[in-house]
Amino acid sequence: MIKGILFDYGGTIDTNGLHWANVLWGAYQNNQVKIDKEAFASAYKFGERALAIHPIIEPHHVFYDVLFLKVEQQFGYLRENGYEPDSQAIEAIARECDRVARTNVEKAAPILEALAQNYPLVMVSNFYGNLNSVLKEFGIAHYFQSVVESAVVGVRKPDPAIWQLGVEAQGLLPHECAAVGDSYSKDILPAKATGCKVIWLNVQGFEDTTETQVSVADAEITDFAQVADIIAGLG
Repeated sequence: MIKGILFDYGGTIDTNGLHWANVLWGAYQNNQVKIDKEAFASAYKFGERALAIHPIIEPHHVFYDVLFLKVEQQFGYLRENGYEPDSQAIEAIARECDRVARTNVEKAAPILEALAQNYPLVMVSNFYGNLNSVLKEFGIAHYFQSVVESAVVGVRKPDPAIWQLGVEAQGLLPHECAAVGDSYSKDILPAKATGCKVIWLNVQGFEDTTETQVSVADAEITDFAQVADIIAGLG
């Protein structure tokens, strides 16, 4: 019987399953940044590593700040590799992506509210040390009894230990928890390894690859709005 729910954040709640690289790539194209997808992918990976390693993000930063600093890192990488993106596009890209997140979080909020009335909710996320500020800004912080954030706890997905910390924050046994995430490698496999039931929000990753293995997910969904019904079925 499911007694508690663990949620991934980025790519699950704020984009409804669409990988953030896809959201940013679309914003690059909308703002006429003249690079190819391969160069963007390299810049994206560089930016993610930079934000994870260096104290660029501060605890008070809201999500627009994260996006601006992320794109700034990407543009710096592109310049060092022979591209000349217009710095004025950074703000436009960040604002466009911020609107995407706000729209999806607004849609997810009533679902989280309903679930929080029946289950303890815990956030388990690879983030930069400011996730509480982001959740408060978006008006959903109060739905979560605890936030397990990689930059704070010193463990990053796909290490199953971060999901185990989420289970412990629930005060439950792993098999009593359901984990919801969009990344098969970072959410589904490690959460399953801890003993949780797992719900895969399987929409669109960034790389055009086909999963050849049999999924270990207990359920797959294509819209965050389906979570409540699936949880009821697993219970």
